[in-house]
Amino acid sequence: MTKRQQQQNLSQSRDGGYTIIESLVAMIVVSVLMIAIAPVMAFSVATRVQARRVELASQAATAYINALRVGAIKPPTGTSGFPAQDSSDPPLAPTASNNLYCVDLDKETTGCVSNKDFFVQGVWRNPANTTNDPTTTGYELTVRVYRADGFATGRPMIIQQQSVANSALGNPQAPLVVMKTQIPPTTQGAVSPRQALCSQLNSPSNPGGVKNSLCR
Repeated sequence: MTKRQQQQNLSQSRDGGYTIIESLVAMIVVSVLMIAIAPVMAFSVATRVQARRVELASQAATAYINALRVGAIKPPTGTSGFPAQDSSDPPLAPTASNNLYCVDLDKETTGCVSNKDFFVQGVWRNPANTTNDPTTTGYELTVRVYRADGFATGRPMIIQQQSVANSALGNPQAPLVVMKTQIPPTTQGAVSPRQALCSQLNSPSNPGGVKNSLCR
């Protein structure tokens, strides 16, 4: 073997060694980048899931309110998801799901149990009404929508609404949506919902209440 051939073989050997080292370095760099990016990607996906869950919960709350306004959900309290009376401000968190309104999105035969289902808590308040039927006078309604699987953990539910931006998949014991509205009487004959609501807002039992321009 000539001296020139030996130099060529040595050069090829050195080039091959550098290629292996460069590949190892590239693999290490990619691994470090993936480790750094993985939590961000996981948090992004979780936030999108939670945002979608909040959107569905908002639709469930709106449908529940509309059903009460048209009288589709009837008293007595605690029957078929009709709101319970609570004079606390804010109303207390539910202790069980027995009398809450079930929104079964995945249509399971076992009812509301999965993390795709919701329980809607409705609470009515009207100091002027001393009966168990608030539909005759109208009432202030507070609505909270909870994840169904939150009741299966055995932990107490809370009333503070969770944030989508910093909660990732969220706290199963916290409400996804909290709404407050006025429900007009639904059993006063020909009285329109606007007239019924104005009567409630302008009643003596509501001192300092909001006087809407439509009620003048």
